[in-house]
Amino acid sequence: MRAFVFPGQGSQAVGMGKGLFESFPESREVFQKADEALGFPISKLCFEGPEEELKKTAFTQPALLTVSVAALAALQKKGIVFQAVAGHSLGAYSALCAAGVLPLEAAVRLVRRRGELMEEAGKGKGTMAVILNLDEDKVLQACQEASSAGVVEPANVNCPGQIVISGEKAAVALACEKAKALGAKRAMELPVSGPFHSSLMGDAAKGLGEALANIAFSAPSVPYYSDIDAQVLSDPAKIKDSLVRQLVAPVQWTRTIGKMGSDGFKDFVEVGSGKVLNGLIKKISPEAILSNAGDPESVAGISN
Repeated sequence: MRAFVFPGQGSQAVGMGKGLFESFPESREVFQKADEALGFPISKLCFEGPEEELKKTAFTQPALLTVSVAALAALQKKGIVFQAVAGHSLGAYSALCAAGVLPLEAAVRLVRRRGELMEEAGKGKGTMAVILNLDEDKVLQACQEASSAGVVEPANVNCPGQIVISGEKAAVALACEKAKALGAKRAMELPVSGPFHSSLMGDAAKGLGEALANIAFSAPSVPYYSDIDAQVLSDPAKIKDSLVRQLVAPVQWTRTIGKMGSDGFKDFVEVGSGKVLNGLIKKISPEAILSNAGDPESVAGISN
């Protein structure tokens, strides 16, 4: 069985989506709808940058979602079939669009607000770091040992040997040292604007909950795997709750892909910009069939 998976922040690149816009009328329509819904040309930012603007969370999030949905539209026009969806962090919103839970216009405005809330809540509060080649229990131990310096918590359990931690700067730096002492190959700070997926994002979670309260969600048309719960969610109220919790809880990508694999999904198409998820899934599930669809050539390569 085939699942569509959708990337999150970090997959952005200037020029993304331009080929889709130029090649597929259905993709062009997605960009036009997103521009109209947002009230500014997110398409121009995707195609031309500048990179510094595109890297700002409040712009990155609607930009990546728009590109993913534009690629999805091209695949759907081709009649490509998928039986489930999942997304990594921000990618959850693209997955929900694919499953018919919310329309593009509502989704793009929602993730724009999500990005603003994350920027506001994270400003000056902390950072994130990636820990390589260290077991999850030892990463947790490093965080616990560094907690004397402040808040530091696992944020993204991406794949075996790659876990991101998040928290206050001093605590993250100390946790990196502790992780190295416990055998980590590398532990380095990431260029991010805040301590995402940690308890420090409580204000953002509250604001997102308020924004979600005004948006109608439909039941998913295909199984939607939550990256926080690593299980299928079908109740719109539970999906909304998971999106709020997602801001303050770790992304369980390793467990999510593991659950999908045990449910019979072996074929994963990464829909949108880049191939980050392909790399992670390969480490989680080496036998998986992997492909991506983010430009005209890769879309053309996908068949049923």
